[in-house]
Amino acid sequence: MSIPKRIKKQAGRYSRVDDIPYELPVNSQGSPALVAAFTVDARRAASLLPGNELHPLRVTRDRGVLLITVIDYRVTDIGAYIEFSVALACTHGLRPAPPLLPLLFRKHYGVGQYVIDLPVNTEVSVKGGKGIWGMPKHLARLDFHIEDGTVSSRYMEGGQQAVHVSIERPKMAWLPLRAAAANYCAFRGLLMKSYIYFRGRFGFRLGRWAKAVLELGDHPRVRPLKELGISDRPLFTGFFPSTNGVLDDHFEAWFLTQPSLPEHTYPEGLESVVDLGQGQTPMPPPDLDGMPPTNVQGLWP
Repeated sequence: MSIPKRIKKQAGRYSRVDDIPYELPVNSQGSPALVAAFTVDARRAASLLPGNELHPLRVTRDRGVLLITVIDYRVTDIGAYIEFSVALACTHGLRPAPPLLPLLFRKHYGVGQYVIDLPVNTEVSVKGGKGIWGMPKHLARLDFHIEDGTVSSRYMEGGQQAVHVSIERPKMAWLPLRAAAANYCAFRGLLMKSYIYFRGRFGFRLGRWAKAVLELGDHPRVRPLKELGISDRPLFTGFFPSTNGVLDDHFEAWFLTQPSLPEHTYPEGLESVVDLGQGQTPMPPPDLDGMPPTNVQGLWP
């Protein structure tokens, strides 16, 4: 899918939102990325989706999809940073969709991913991503390693390990890919939907050919993941040696509803971003001393 014409016509114009300067389009260049997907218990996944209009995208009657995506942003409007996304594939509508069918009719079923956790390693990325698009960004210590046989990333916060993912690197990134993706996020009591368009050459492996390790640590942020019944083997893995992306300046939002009046704004409000600055200095990478994993999926044979 190509970038919408409206976005292309904005090229060369400028904007300042929450005092963050942007040259349109809001884009990134030359950024490597890894993807690892695991199946999860769809009923347990549904309990992590806010409101009543998001539903797990199911690959079978009982299994949904957990997506781990890590991007090493090299060139952006707000400097270089790493982003570690933990998300559930989902649909949007009044009722759950049948298994697999939404992949053929993505727009009709509102296919996207609900972002559970989105650590980044610079302050300005938190300020912009959360304050403008509602993404659940927060500061953490991250790394991104590309080696001959593997691509990996680790996420730590407050001296505790959260997540480590490692995939077997495909021998070739042979598939030229142009795609669009939708992110659903919860912020300020709203369900917010944003769009990203990206292109790059993609190497991937499916089913029994896909190899990945997912380690879940002791950090409170990842406790809900341990209840999802994550599959031992990945559904698929993928690697982009380099991607170029455009983040749409258009987004949508709906009120999040509950059966009774919530006592507090869910999950948090503008107070979490109003005092943030625009620092572009990355957090130090993770310190591994004394941080053994507590839960491991996808051990390579």
